[in-house]
Amino acid sequence: MKLMFCGCWRRGKIGGGGGGSEQQQQSSSQPSPWNLFIDLKTLEVATDDFSESNLLGQGGFGPVYKGVLENGQEIAVKKLSLNSRQGVREFTNEVKLLLKVQHRNLVSLLGCCITSDQKMLVYPYFPNRSLDHFLFGNSSAATLDWSKRFEIIGGVAKGLVYLHEESPVKIIHRDIKASNILLDDQLNPKIADFGLARLFQGDDTHVNTFKISGTYGYMAPEYAMNGYLSAKADVFSFGVLVLEIVSGRKNLDKRLDEEKSDLLSYAWKVFQEGKALEIMDPTIPSGNGDEAAQCIQIALLCCQAVLSDRPDMYTVHLMLSSDSFSLPKPGRPGTRGRVGRWTSTPNSTLTKASTSSGGYTASDTTKASTLYSVAEDHSRNSISVSFTTEGR
Repeated sequence: MKLMFCGCWRRGKIGGGGGGSEQQQQSSSQPSPWNLFIDLKTLEVATDDFSESNLLGQGGFGPVYKGVLENGQEIAVKKLSLNSRQGVREFTNEVKLLLKVQHRNLVSLLGCCITSDQKMLVYPYFPNRSLDHFLFGNSSAATLDWSKRFEIIGGVAKGLVYLHEESPVKIIHRDIKASNILLDDQLNPKIADFGLARLFQGDDTHVNTFKISGTYGYMAPEYAMNGYLSAKADVFSFGVLVLEIVSGRKNLDKRLDEEKSDLLSYAWKVFQEGKALEIMDPTIPSGNGDEAAQCIQIALLCCQAVLSDRPDMYTVHLMLSSDSFSLPKPGRPGTRGRVGRWTSTPNSTLTKASTSSGGYTASDTTKASTLYSVAEDHSRNSISVSFTTEGR
């Protein structure tokens, strides 16, 4: 069993593409394909038999535990939920991807564990956890000053440039959001959770799919509504994330009044009025207004409704790193398909949900689509929806 998986998950050769030293991050923490596997007993000892006291959080595909190996190394163990209907696919996908890619702004894989009824991924442990705890937590937001937020924005952009243009295969992450950005001890960002990622082979630029997977509030409209997936879907999600980093609030917050509840729509409104900095987080100890205004404009460029008007991530990186870059005026952002909840009838067709945020019918998305499965993480507004239709 193990030898079969080793053969399937052989590490890919790291390609060029101009990534320079940032691509060459392989170290002793990066396993070869032959020492990738960690036995279950080792992880049980490391996590005190997966005790509640070591539980770090609950993701869409199962719990994550902190552990300490015998050599003193701290680890995080992502344990696949036994009730997950799609988990095996996502597990395999994540391992394959993480063995192919290496970059300072991507999380590294230490190993995995496969038994008859257990599947786990092992990562380095990051004491600072994920970006959402800093942005949306009452106690830690004030420690994230503007300079660090700007560095995090730039680091995530570099990671996406690598995935889209410099890695051995083109990779669309599909779930860029604050809870999937881990922070190391220096608060450097690491893009994590590749369970929903999609590989593009050769010169492929997009795919039309009935399997829509991602997170409410971050999904690009052409993908959420029509299943059109390209690198520009990640660009859109990145734009929403940037607005969250600048504002220190979630992109969808029903506790706020109707005008402000959708951060993207509100940011567009105040930008049009020449008051973009009104969305800036008031808890930031000090800030650079020009940089913040630049980030807001870049975020709106990334979130434009017209897919072809959005910049690619390489251009975004240039915009962020150059003071002399002349930013174009963004067009109207795409908002359809970003909010709402799907419900299923006994016939499994998509219907409009009866929620204040609104929903969309099957005719708004894909013809003759049927709801295959829904798994929602209410704490993060996250949802994975898979569509199937006849012949697909």
